[in-house]
Amino acid sequence: MKITQSKAKDLMTTISVEVKAEDYTEKVDETLKNYRKTTQISGFRKGKAPIGIINKQYRTSVVIEEVNKLLQDELYKHITEKKLRVLGSPMPIDSKPIDWEKTEDFNFEYEVGLAPEFDVKITSKDKLNYYKIQADTKIVDHYCNDIAKRYGKMSNPELSVEGDLVFCRIEQLDISGKVMGNGIKNDATVAMDYITDLKIRNQFIGLRQNDVVIINILKAFANHADLGAMLNVDHKAIHNLISEEFQFTVKNVNRLEPAKLDKELFDKVYGPGSVKNEKDFKARVKSEAEVQFVRESDRMLKNDVVNYFISKLKLDMPNDFLKRWLVKTSEQPITMEMLEKEYDMYSKSLQWQLIENKILEKYQIKVTQDDILSHAKKLIGSQMKQYGQPESDDNKLTEIANDILKNEEEKKKLYDQMFDERTLSFYKENFKLNEKSISYDDFVKLASEKS
Repeated sequence: MKITQSKAKDLMTTISVEVKAEDYTEKVDETLKNYRKTTQISGFRKGKAPIGIINKQYRTSVVIEEVNKLLQDELYKHITEKKLRVLGSPMPIDSKPIDWEKTEDFNFEYEVGLAPEFDVKITSKDKLNYYKIQADTKIVDHYCNDIAKRYGKMSNPELSVEGDLVFCRIEQLDISGKVMGNGIKNDATVAMDYITDLKIRNQFIGLRQNDVVIINILKAFANHADLGAMLNVDHKAIHNLISEEFQFTVKNVNRLEPAKLDKELFDKVYGPGSVKNEKDFKARVKSEAEVQFVRESDRMLKNDVVNYFISKLKLDMPNDFLKRWLVKTSEQPITMEMLEKEYDMYSKSLQWQLIENKILEKYQIKVTQDDILSHAKKLIGSQMKQYGQPESDDNKLTEIANDILKNEEEKKKLYDQMFDERTLSFYKENFKLNEKSISYDDFVKLASEKS
């Protein structure tokens, strides 16, 4: 067997593989002998069929299988030995059809896309903004209101007001306005906020028990998934309604009354005596909100790092090869015209993979099996503590963690968590970050402009 490689040009190279008969004949003969022992041929006892018949029936298919296996093994062995940084996978160059029955020596050619050579250095000259999101009064009040609702009380007032939950008997009507015998019927709660038509929403204000409202169900509820859940029917039934007119008979009015921002609430949320007054409570809520916002800030930093390196390095890519390779290997049929619309996004994603791998290699950022096990044990211990369970010893935590890590999906999830933490810490430590305070609304606007 002979393998030759052309000189790389424009991040492309051609690999030629010559396969001679002597490279595969011994293996083919051995396989056919085994076939003879195990194959049942009509008219002969098992294992006694003449080798000539076995050859006639199976030799061509075995040659094809052995040549392709040998070809793939040697091709990737060459790539490994020559340390070729391949993009995509080697793509056969179209040639004449092979006559497998008459041909003994074969020549195969592959075009190969190569990754560009580059280096990554991060110094104090590499600067990025890091946005610290401030929880303004609007955000704090919103969070306080959510907490107050969470610890609030449900009451059953006589009359409904805007925002109440109205529990109804819902029944489909026929063309004459009477309850349809075989129509849709269900008891469900109507949330006024989900009614998209304002006039219909107003019909649910000022209702008391046994009051009746008749509405067009499709006009009232634009979200058909929510509507299907309320009527207890599938999505298909919503689009095939015999009648869209429904009668709602009020069975009960429910109102969630938010808890007051007082000492009773403060003690429930943060423990007795931890918060003295409303001012301290809001300060605590503000602090916790801003801690939660750090994730959003970190996510934007990671995106900014990606865009920064792609823009700075401007990697050359074998774009023509990659486009042809994507069209040829796509699971779903795709044309070059379709690909052109998405290729820029794909190219940037591939460039970032190359850049990130270079960063990991150069700065030795790793996540080991021991790291994942330690991380899993820490999470398990934290969950036990959260649910008031007694703290387990190290051996028990290790046993539980190893059971979890047998699930490859869970293992990958933990790996990704640790990988994100370590790469993020690395970027924070090595980039010169210019911290900027920003309101949540302005941050959302900025994130939208960058996407």
